[in-house]
Amino acid sequence: MGKVISIANQKGGVGKTTTAINLGASLAVLEKRTLIVDADPQANATSGCGFDLKKINTSIYECLVDDADPRRIILNTEIENLDLIPSHIDLVGAEIELLNIPDREFRLKTIIDKVKDDYDYVLIDCSPSLGLITVNALTAADSVILPVQCEYFALEGLGKLLNTVKIIQSRLNTSLEIEGFLLTMYDARLRLSNQVVEEVRKHFQNMVFETIIQRNIKLSEAPSFGKPVIVYDAEAKGSVNYLNLAREILQNNDETKISNKAKIIE
Repeated sequence: MGKVISIANQKGGVGKTTTAINLGASLAVLEKRTLIVDADPQANATSGCGFDLKKINTSIYECLVDDADPRRIILNTEIENLDLIPSHIDLVGAEIELLNIPDREFRLKTIIDKVKDDYDYVLIDCSPSLGLITVNALTAADSVILPVQCEYFALEGLGKLLNTVKIIQSRLNTSLEIEGFLLTMYDARLRLSNQVVEEVRKHFQNMVFETIIQRNIKLSEAPSFGKPVIVYDAEAKGSVNYLNLAREILQNNDETKISNKAKIIE
């Protein structure tokens, strides 16, 4: 049975979609069967995996609203072991359409339960909000990754996000855990970046991933080519960072027995 991990933060531009695409690709390269569920109306994870949004006829929207079979809309990416359930701009209206549906917070869980046995990991890319779709994603998940941008205001709103996670844990998904805080867009040259890292590590200690995602041109360029960075440039710093993150997650989940020294690629 696959582990379901949501990637969530109500702030935009913190690296949620970048993490979903590149962590998914890295897990796949490490021979883990991985499914990315694009639960963001912007559908950036869909285009970032190389699919033309104009050609997406059936998406997660139809699964949520019309009970479409998710197994019939799964797309195979160019990376072996990596699949995708695509999104569409129509997902914007799903929250309104789900309002009067019984157990609306569990719609996404029902969908994912149908396919997760076919995968080792299921990653849900959430939209930058704390709306009903994000609540669905957290209700469906076993754990959540919280990306934190290494910039000013990074901690602003984090309290609200953690409060939402606590509400989900108490009311909808008692088994939800925090997989880890992921520091993103780190620039070692900036004092501010180092201050944010220090602050986050001081507050959340061992809940913060050792791996830090650094600012990287190749990482920014890859989505415009519809490729994960590990395919676009396997030797880029972003590729190394996300491969290290994948290995750290496997280590944390006792799926690999490697030494601490071997965890980090030089």
